[in-house]
Amino acid sequence: MKTSPSTDLLALARQVLDVEARAIVAARDRLGAPFLEALRILLETRPPGRVVLMGMGKSGHIGRKIAATLASTGTPALFVHPGEAGHGDLGMVTPHDVVVAISQSGKSDELLRVLPYLKRHGVRTVALTGVSDSPLGRHADAVVHTAVEREACPLGLAPTASTTLTLALGDALALCLLEARGFTADMFAATHPHGTLGRKLLMTIEDVMVTGTDLPHTRPHTTVRAALVEMSRAGLGFIGILDDAGKLVGVYTDGDLRRTLDRDVDIKTTPIAEEMNRQFTTTRADRLAVEAVEVMESKGISALPVVDDNGQLIGAVSMRMLLQAGVV
Repeated sequence: MKTSPSTDLLALARQVLDVEARAIVAARDRLGAPFLEALRILLETRPPGRVVLMGMGKSGHIGRKIAATLASTGTPALFVHPGEAGHGDLGMVTPHDVVVAISQSGKSDELLRVLPYLKRHGVRTVALTGVSDSPLGRHADAVVHTAVEREACPLGLAPTASTTLTLALGDALALCLLEARGFTADMFAATHPHGTLGRKLLMTIEDVMVTGTDLPHTRPHTTVRAALVEMSRAGLGFIGILDDAGKLVGVYTDGDLRRTLDRDVDIKTTPIAEEMNRQFTTTRADRLAVEAVEVMESKGISALPVVDDNGQLIGAVSMRMLLQAGVV
């Protein structure tokens, strides 16, 4: 029975993944002293030095991605196009830098043409190449081997397994540098302020909370009914009760209202002080917004009053605000 075209294509897709996976596993098994030497050279690069990635064609695309990964994980890096390097862009490379040159054959003319400049100016070079004794490999200070048994391309022409392996080895270098340098999640967030992680790790409650006239509050002698009007206006599900000095002495919530009504309390005449909670949970403005989420989830509440060191009410934050800010 003849297989359908879709079946043939799925078989090819699985074969591509198998070939590329085997290339990575084989490279893992041969990691050793050359990889560690490359790491040593990269670790010795300190500001103002940077890691400069170079590569032509597909190797250049991989180089750009490796540079981005390095930069976001604590190793300043940039990509310089080898073709443009000989037309002035070599001025971007300083003697403090290390160049990571990518060429599967190790014979890329554009890369080889810049090697004399790098040597003359004392710029160390790490080669990512599939041929260790190639011109690039022989002139590099360290070589990370990117040889593959075969490309995944059915024609054996398009760089596939070799580019996947090079990218994986670039990730391995970047993450080993991250570990060796003690790079933390907070440091990562500092360079990703617009990402989800950055919002979670950098945003404080002060960045999210409502203040001023948007903050629901009243005095102990106010009636429950009047307090409810203020609480409804703010829409936070609670109201803070303040003493004459502005200190938070009580909290009244939507849940408290249901309990008040169940007891047939006269909300027109009863002071809020008789119904408010005197035991309540608060937070501080300088705490991380993600911590407010944890507190609210553990307490089963949807909003928190924010107080200063003197216990004065200065703001309020709700789960809805945190959702809108992308913290949750």
